[in-house]
Parts: sequence; structure tokens; C-alpha cells
Amino acid sequence: METTGFFVHHLGVFASDFEASERFYTAALDVLGISIGYRADGAAEYWSPKEDTPSLSLERAQGEAAVTRGLHIAFTAASRGAVGAFHAAAVATGGASRHAPRSWNAYRAYCAFVSDPNGNNIEAVHKETSP
Repeated sequence: METTGFFVHHLGVFASDFEASERFYTAALDVLGISIGYRADGAAEYWSPKEDTPSLSLERAQGEAAVTRGLHIAFTAASRGAVGAFHAAAVATGGASRHAPRSWNAYRAYCAFVSDPNGNNIEAVHKETSP
């Protein structure tokens, strides 16, 4: 079977407080070059301006049982500075810091982790080139 590029086409996150989550994701992802490509009442889809895939679909949950919890999503950052900007923007808009920006030598990466308004683990990662 042949694949056509990305392994994942899009992910869906269902938020208990759509407006709070939209503020969080918009600010945190903007510094990584990811913005809202589509917006409707109770829905926002984020992608790179150059490519609409992969994307993150944020939607208002239809009831507490439908809220996305326990998810870990890692977004690619172009630099260490972008990882720091992601962390700062995420915390400033309602996220809770899990791990401040730092090197994770085992993964040859510079990363920061935050919890979104529903407690999902959201990461920015910049892969280092040297071992």
C-alpha cells in the first residue's frame, strides 16, 4: 500500500470551554507558524499557511463525556527560541507549565511541555542536529 506524505492527516481536540481553548491554541501555535485556516461557530482548524495537512481541529465538546483528556501532541518548532516563545504564550493564555524549555539529551531535542485548558499535554519540540 502506498502512502501520500504525512502519517497523520488531522487530529481532533474537543474542549469543555471552546473560547479558552481557542485563545490558548491560537497564541501557542502562532509562534510556531501555525494559524487558524478555518473558523466556524464552535470550531477552529489550525494548520501551516503553506500546507493544510496535518492540521489540528479544535471543537466545542458536546457534553463533559466528549471532552478530550489525556492526549499528548507534539508540535515541531523551528528553533530553541520558538520553543521558548511557545511556552511563554501558552502559559500566558491559560496553560500550565509541565516542563519549562530545556534540552532532553536522550531525544536530542529541545522541548517545552504545557497543559492545555483541559489538561492535555501539549509540547513544542526542536530537534537538535548534533548527537
